[in-house]
Amino acid sequence: MLIRVVIKISVDSATILKPSRHRSEVNGFSKDVQKLLWKNKMTYPKADAKLKALGLFSKPKVNNLENKDGGDKCVQSDENGSCAVTSELENNDGVDKCHLSDDDGSCGVADDSGSKLESSAEVKKDDDITRELESDIICPLKRRKTEENCEDVETQNEGVSVVDQNVDGNCIKSEPEAGSEAITPETDLSLKSHSREKKLIDFREKLYLAPLTTVGNLPFRRVCKVLGADVTCGEMAMCTNLLQGQASEWALLRRHSSEELFGVQICGAYPDTVARTVELIEKECTVDFIDINMGCPIDIVVNKGAGSALLTKPMRMKSVVEVASGTVDIPITIKVRTAYFEGKNRIDSLIADFNSWGASAVTIHGRSRQQRYSKLADWDYVYQCTKKAPNNLQVVGNGDVFSFVDWNNHKTECPELATCMIARGALIKPWLFTEIKEQRHWDISSGERLNIFQDFVNFGLQHWGSDTKGVETTRRFLLEWLSYTCRYIPVGLLEVVPQRINWRPPSYYGRDDLETLMASDSAADWVRLSEMLLGKVPEGFTFAPKHKSNAYDRAENG
Repeated sequence: MLIRVVIKISVDSATILKPSRHRSEVNGFSKDVQKLLWKNKMTYPKADAKLKALGLFSKPKVNNLENKDGGDKCVQSDENGSCAVTSELENNDGVDKCHLSDDDGSCGVADDSGSKLESSAEVKKDDDITRELESDIICPLKRRKTEENCEDVETQNEGVSVVDQNVDGNCIKSEPEAGSEAITPETDLSLKSHSREKKLIDFREKLYLAPLTTVGNLPFRRVCKVLGADVTCGEMAMCTNLLQGQASEWALLRRHSSEELFGVQICGAYPDTVARTVELIEKECTVDFIDINMGCPIDIVVNKGAGSALLTKPMRMKSVVEVASGTVDIPITIKVRTAYFEGKNRIDSLIADFNSWGASAVTIHGRSRQQRYSKLADWDYVYQCTKKAPNNLQVVGNGDVFSFVDWNNHKTECPELATCMIARGALIKPWLFTEIKEQRHWDISSGERLNIFQDFVNFGLQHWGSDTKGVETTRRFLLEWLSYTCRYIPVGLLEVVPQRINWRPPSYYGRDDLETLMASDSAADWVRLSEMLLGKVPEGFTFAPKHKSNAYDRAENG
């Protein structure tokens, strides 16, 4: 009798706990949708109709498993957020996949609530086949000899990433099977809704947390929301990976109920893949805006024609924005850099057109692709572009905001700016949002900082789970974050206030042992901090941050 009572209590507890997590997070990835994507049975009537109306729809050619939009494997990352081939750490093996990244982090292959980490397989490339538009999604099934087989045979590895499955030969659906029979060309343009009739989104005076690779996961965004962030955005997801039904990429679109104004960022090189992606997101997710990344400087993305490569092709930029904004009612925003080549800025000549293409807002990162992060952001050029923008196009500035003084200066110098995006500043001190709202330099104590880390750990265990795998996933992302927070210098120790984001101070002693430990650039000390919150690390545990840092060269880390 006693045993039966215990069993009943455990079942009731599971019943109570499980729904609460689902209620707090939305934008989950349906297995039914994934199967449709895997079998090429998903139709995109709105996207295809818009592509036909703009003359961009082309009959699919022979297509192999080459990822034209930058692929699902990026082995390098840069620093300022919103620009990375990413995935959330929810694959089955839980192995990290980003090998290289720039010093300040937020633009590389990342794992976030479920990363596709190292799940990419080498893909074959047919040099004899070229195409202007990437039309249909690759069918990620076993070898098919007929279209009937392509439709009827079920995949036997439903939980495996698309690129992990063997594709021997091509499996492309014909145009009618891809949903063209549901397409109604927009011949009467008078019936088409004007961009001004779309749902509007207002970024003005709101504190905007940039999409940050690796660290910008859902638990970190929750921390920033508690500390004052108004707008949050998920990590950059590759269009091709979303259309292939990769669960790890779809995990990047998850949203917590506390994120009141939330957007997702996507990256694609071709109008058709972007159009179908935004239609799919509108259908399956609840988001307030969709941001298209046109500034990612990572080589593997740029070489595929996505990210910063679009800055060299303004007509391609136009097609991508037009077809995306014409496909969905969700506001479309874009993120760009000043130029591709240093000294050849061109956004000022394009900004007047962004709104006519259908963009509701544009974020300008004050660096060129070639520059990466070698110098401070060029805010004078950001101001110049902002003043040339039409009144109904919101312009967001981005680069090196690290104190409320920086925020005030940018708003004073250029009142036309809608707001400033905060990227690395939030990584190093997430209480920056509180400082801006309260207009003060917060001399935060080591105990208060530890409480913030504790909040992250609690959110992480809710998100990734409290079992062994969930604990170690939370630990890994905490360590990635600690590799940034160690750069913070307490206000009470500064001779010049405020701290600048490009300062690299020498080692120093804090006002207590915990503050000294938090200032260490040794990965071994970060592991010690994680043990204070999550217990001892497993036997043989090692950690190296994804971004380039001297921390992983230290002898203390083995």
